[in-house]
Amino acid sequence: MQIAEKFMTMLRCPLSGAPLQQGDHGLASRDGSLHYRISPSGVPLFAEHFCTDDAKRQQAHFEKIAGIYINNLGYPHTQEYSAYLDRAFLDIAAEAKLGSTAEICCGSGEAFRLLGNKVGTGLGIDISLSMLEAAKSSLRDADQYCFVQGDATGLPLADNLFDSVFIIGGIHHVNDRQRLFQEVFRILKPGGRFYWREPVSDFFLWRWLRALIYRLSPSLDDKTERPLLYRETVPPLENAGFVLKTWQTYGFFGYCLLMNSDVLVFNRAFRYIPRIRLVTRLAARLDHAITSLKPFRRYGLIVIGMAEKPG
Repeated sequence: MQIAEKFMTMLRCPLSGAPLQQGDHGLASRDGSLHYRISPSGVPLFAEHFCTDDAKRQQAHFEKIAGIYINNLGYPHTQEYSAYLDRAFLDIAAEAKLGSTAEICCGSGEAFRLLGNKVGTGLGIDISLSMLEAAKSSLRDADQYCFVQGDATGLPLADNLFDSVFIIGGIHHVNDRQRLFQEVFRILKPGGRFYWREPVSDFFLWRWLRALIYRLSPSLDDKTERPLLYRETVPPLENAGFVLKTWQTYGFFGYCLLMNSDVLVFNRAFRYIPRIRLVTRLAARLDHAITSLKPFRRYGLIVIGMAEKPG
C-alpha cells in the first residue's frame, strides 16, 4: 500500500533523520541502505528497526491488553466521565492551530476523534500496531490522517513540521521524558503548542493508591507506567525549550471510582446501575467543584496542560 505524498514529505528515517522514498517493498532511505516495511493496512513499521527497551516492553504490553482496553472505554459510566474530561480538554485546546497536527502515543486516535474535521493534516504515531489499527478503523473515512508505528523518543518525523502536538495518556508510559519532550519540541514549528492530558499524582493519597494498584493489576505495567508529578515534569519541559502555559488538574473521588474499569474489576458492574450516566455526571460536577478550589487545584487525578515553543 502506498503512502500519500503529503505524508511522505513529513516522514524521516528515525536512525539517520534522512528523507525516505517509496518502493515496491515499503519505504527506504535515498541511498537504499535502510528499509522499512508497511503493514497490509498501510502503517509504516519504523519500530522494527528503532525501538528502545521501554518501548518494546510497552509494545508487548499493549498488544496483550489492547482489546480489553478498548472494551473498557465502552462502559456508560466511563463514557460519561470521559465526556467531562473531553470538554475540559477542548476548552484548553480551543485556540490550537490544527493545520498540521500530530498525535504522539496516539493509541486509538483519541485526540483526533475529539478534534474531528478541524484537523487539516493529522499524523498519529504509536508503538502498538493493534492500537494503530483501531485508530485507522475509527477514522477510516478521513483521508487527512496517516498512522505510523514508531518510538516516541525517536520520532520518524521532520523538524519544525507541526502547528500543534497532542498526547492523551501517553507521557506516563515513557520513562525518558526529557527525550520525549525534546522530540516534541523538535517537530513543532516555532510558536507551536504542545497539549497533553495525563494521570498525575501530586496528591499523596493518589500516589499511594496508584503505587499499590500498579503492582497488583495485570492491565498495568509498573516498570514503564509512571503518573506525572509537577516537580518532575516542568523541568524537562523547560530544558527542552518549552514555556509552560497551562497546568490544571481534574478528577477526584468520582474519577477514582468511575474511571478505572481496567484495574478495578468491581467497577465494571456499575454499568448495570440504573441511571448510572446521571450518577456519573453528578460525580464529575462534584469533582470539578473540588479541583476548582484553590487548595486542590493540583490535587486532581488528571492533568491537562499546554506548553509553547517560543516563536
